[in-house]
Amino acid sequence: MGLFDFFSKDKKESLDKGLEKTKESFFSKLGKAIMGKSTVDAEVLDELEGVLVSSDVGIETTLKIIQSIEERVAQNKYLNTSELDRILREEIVKLLAAEPQPNYTFSLPEKKPYVMMVVGVNGVGKTTTIGKLASQFHKAGKKVVLGAADTFRAAAVDQLKLWGERTGVPVISHGMNTDPASVAFDAVKQAVELNADVVIIDTAGRLHNKVNLMNELSKIKRVMQKVIADAPHEVLLVLDGSTGQNAIMQAQEFTKATDVTALAVTKLDGTAKGGVVIGISDQFKIPVKYIGVGEKIDDLQLFNKYEFVDSLFKK
Repeated sequence: MGLFDFFSKDKKESLDKGLEKTKESFFSKLGKAIMGKSTVDAEVLDELEGVLVSSDVGIETTLKIIQSIEERVAQNKYLNTSELDRILREEIVKLLAAEPQPNYTFSLPEKKPYVMMVVGVNGVGKTTTIGKLASQFHKAGKKVVLGAADTFRAAAVDQLKLWGERTGVPVISHGMNTDPASVAFDAVKQAVELNADVVIIDTAGRLHNKVNLMNELSKIKRVMQKVIADAPHEVLLVLDGSTGQNAIMQAQEFTKATDVTALAVTKLDGTAKGGVVIGISDQFKIPVKYIGVGEKIDDLQLFNKYEFVDSLFKK
């Protein structure tokens, strides 16, 4: 299944729809910024800076984009405002971290079982993301095991069990207020015994401080490594796109607490803050692997930067 299979008409439509609020907000601001202007001058660039910052792209990333456009203006001497869309597209694609999966399928590396540890604060859609991932992998014919290691919240454990039942995937759980590391150990052990393709471990969203969080995640890693020496193979940080700059702050905290290797940005359909995907990807140099653009299981999509930018700029 190649790029064009993955971006079926349905998937593209739900991506377009999921980014609609961001797109409308962005273009109405951009329209006002260049109203009555024919060339990209200093005033247009100032206005554009404001548009990008208020679209939650973030200050550092916005300045990079403006600087690149300034350089292009200097080279061309005369840049038409009608070309601004195309130039912005090109600059944004350049800033988005490289694609983690070039074929855009819910495939997995040869390594079995592939161990994914999922981190993120409570309320960002972490457990739902794990459930949707489990469902997508299961649908792709993969054998999946889930580990309910967010043992501080009964709701997280119950929710994961529910997803397990719904998708026909085993969930390893010791219940609430048990040792998260021992849940992770048993889940990985079970995955090996079942010859599973992937094991996904949910972890606590919030411990009292960063030191606690760091210690807890380190302990989970150490314990999993007793079963599989190089586990986890992926640490996926889930962020709620609708929180805008707050998502960037969360990314800062979690990248200090553990080695995050991939990002999932959820809830983009309910917000005009979709620009945060660009800022997070650029600032942390961690690839955005999944985006959530709706409630349905298939609305958790593999991120494709070209399709994302295309939907963002679709007139």
